[in-house]
Amino acid sequence: MRKGEKTRDLILDTSVRLASELGLEGLSIGRLADELRLSKSGLFAHFGSKDDLQVQTLERAAERFAEVVVRPALAEPAGEPRLRALFERWLEWPRRVKQPGGCVFVAASAELDDRPGPARERLVALQKAWLATIARVVESGKAAGRFRADLDPDQVAFEMYGIGLVCHLSARLLRDPRAVERARVAFERIAADARLRS
Repeated sequence: MRKGEKTRDLILDTSVRLASELGLEGLSIGRLADELRLSKSGLFAHFGSKDDLQVQTLERAAERFAEVVVRPALAEPAGEPRLRALFERWLEWPRRVKQPGGCVFVAASAELDDRPGPARERLVALQKAWLATIARVVESGKAAGRFRADLDPDQVAFEMYGIGLVCHLSARLLRDPRAVERARVAFERIAADARLRS
């Protein structure tokens, strides 16, 4: 990897970490420059605008999410092991990829839900892709004969996504020390409902 690519990776990893704490709106080239001890002009060479910085931060987070959550989970056997791996890795991802403020996507969704622009458009596309990934994992489990035939993949994706969101809210905002434990209990209900009937 060339020096420029290493620098860009460092910048984007730092921007993901900062966006988890400050939000995308709090992320600025000036703040990144201070954090990384780089010149603003050097950072401007990487990002043409604040919008570009926000979109590229989301892109970097998506790359890391695929790396630590999606790809390893998809390597598991079809059905419940794969769905469970997807869920567990999702719960752990803010720790696996340093995000002290919690999941950058959840933080950005509250910030951007009513704010049009390129960052919102990219976030919406990424979250739809995540829901579609969960649904595909359910569909592949059905095709392999590991889930009941009448299971609705989109409903499972909706419910699993909901568990992840309430876990984030409970852990971050409400400071519930049992948030992850409660999320796992809720997931077990989804898993039990998905199993083949005997």
